Amino acid sequence: MSLDGQRIQTGRYKVVPRTLAFLLHGEELLLLRVGPGRGAWSGLLNGIGGHVEQGEDPLTSALREIREETGLAPPDLRLCGVVAVDLGGDPGIGLYVFVGVTDGKTASGGREGDPVWVDPARLDKDELVEDLPALIPRALASYRGGVPFSGLYTYDPSGSLTTRFSP
Repeated sequence: MSLDGQRIQTGRYKVVPRTLAFLLHGEELLLLRVGPGRGAWSGLLNGIGGHVEQGEDPLTSALREIREETGLAPPDLRLCGVVAVDLGGDPGIGLYVFVGVTDGKTASGGREGDPVWVDPARLDKDELVEDLPALIPRALASYRGGVPFSGLYTYDPSGSLTTRFSP
């Protein structure tokens, strides 16, 4: 694949690559309570993740974000799905969703937030970032079943989120 053959067209839709990871220890799921001053998601539970830096592949980025935000280094982290997030303009977000396991539960917090172990069957949707009630079950099913998913998030004019997944 030559660089010349890429034919990047400046007027085309672009995405910012990001990762989001969910870690399991037994039947518990590790989420991050987003820290104060972190925007609309402050105080809510989210997965672990962030931006893919230039020169990183998504897996390396996810492992780096997990290490930075929790101090953990999961021995088994798998790409379970990809979500295109259409924000209604340019750029959008290309979200790589990972699920993995940890050997232990000792996780440290940081400026991004505090790690919280939860029972995925008892999640309160009012405590979660708005896409997680749909995303977490899909990601965990993909991890357990080995079939990756594809998703699309869109927002209507009022800012309400619509999620669509396949398979």
